[in-house]
Amino acid sequence: MKKRTLAMLLGAMMAASMLAGCGGGSSAPAAPAAEEETGEAAEEAAEPAAEGEEGKVLNIYCWNDEFQRRLRDHYPGYEEVDATHGKIGDVEVVWNITPSDDNAYQNNLDETLLKQADAPQDEKIDLFLIEADYALKYVGTDYTMPVADFGITDEDLANQYKYTQDVVTDGNGVLKGVSWQGCPGVMVYSREVAKEVFGTDEPDAIQEKFADWDAFVASAAELKAAGYQVVSSVNDTYRVYSNNVTSPWVVDGKINLDENIKKWVDDSKALVDAGYAGTHDLWSDDWSAGFYPEGKVFAYFGPAWLIDFCMAADTEGSIANAGGYAATVGPQSFNWGGTWICGAAGTDNVTLVGDIMRQMTCNEQIMTDIVKDDNDFVNNKPAMEAMAADESYGDAVLGGQNALGMFCEGADKISMDYISIYDQGCTEEFQNAMKGYFEGQIPFEKAYEDFCKAVVVKYPELTY
Repeated sequence: MKKRTLAMLLGAMMAASMLAGCGGGSSAPAAPAAEEETGEAAEEAAEPAAEGEEGKVLNIYCWNDEFQRRLRDHYPGYEEVDATHGKIGDVEVVWNITPSDDNAYQNNLDETLLKQADAPQDEKIDLFLIEADYALKYVGTDYTMPVADFGITDEDLANQYKYTQDVVTDGNGVLKGVSWQGCPGVMVYSREVAKEVFGTDEPDAIQEKFADWDAFVASAAELKAAGYQVVSSVNDTYRVYSNNVTSPWVVDGKINLDENIKKWVDDSKALVDAGYAGTHDLWSDDWSAGFYPEGKVFAYFGPAWLIDFCMAADTEGSIANAGGYAATVGPQSFNWGGTWICGAAGTDNVTLVGDIMRQMTCNEQIMTDIVKDDNDFVNNKPAMEAMAADESYGDAVLGGQNALGMFCEGADKISMDYISIYDQGCTEEFQNAMKGYFEGQIPFEKAYEDFCKAVVVKYPELTY
């Protein structure tokens, strides 16, 4: 694909994402202007500084401080200056952190990338982070450089989980990013509730109770009889279904409803009607109320980052803070999320960006340290297999359980064959639209039509 074509793609996708953040109007008239603007800009931005001419400012764009903490704690020679600045040798590190709320991070990143060619060298983006749901939006353009251009070799990458590379590989088979983490998911459940309702909190025994979706529903009935919901919201199970689809959201330009997504709808409707689960939006106060005993929620589904960083582990009185959770596989293996490092075209810090990529995603010792210090699941098979077998390791949130073995098993099963540039928008709008159906306000057909209309507003090139 030619550079101009790739730039046009990002221009169109940027217009859609900016619209999503603003929440109104059609993006169709704006896209051609963006295409014209970015055609030559991408080519100019793609020209890195001459070999040997490394810059003195490293600009990093991200949506929270997770990678900042990883770099601070694990990258050799990193020195913290303040909340938005650091030092690596004589290079100043500048952190541009914009939260993802209302698409603000992508909007900021997109606007800056569009100006990359004309920006002063010390203001150009050198490195930026992306998530799985919108990775292809950037991977498919010349605003991201091949990792090989940063000196990353096949040998360097040999121990990574394949799916983490599939997510950031463009249509020509070129790898455009790397990740330090893997995100296989598990079912995280309350030990106290398990003992009260099922007579045991042992992971193997609980797995038998939730071995498939039929068993899940039967156990949900037992939980309801004891005054508990099996999950806080049916949205908790969405990723388990969506990561086991057999087709993408869009086929030949038309919105496509995979059979497994439809199964999620049918199963979720049954759960809500039976009172086994709510319909809360993820990250809402109602959803997170189940992090506390009085919330009366048995389980959540998620990867390592959810368990240790999102379930109120630092808050006194929470189940996580008391080490009151345990983990088991649940009905199906799945993954959720992940963060990838991309090198921006036009960077004058090729050597430094390459070293950050290599150290933070390929160095087995650093990977092991991240597991021990941060309880993250890392993108290195030997490191994870060794830690899974380490009897001295345990996660305090999980009452000292070493759940890494089941994470490793799940990581090997992850397939990203059906990801697309439309995943983020379709996922958000589908969950929004189905809520009315789950709550009995509208029939499924109306909810699905509302979903399709909302997606076409975001992506005017699609039909349904």
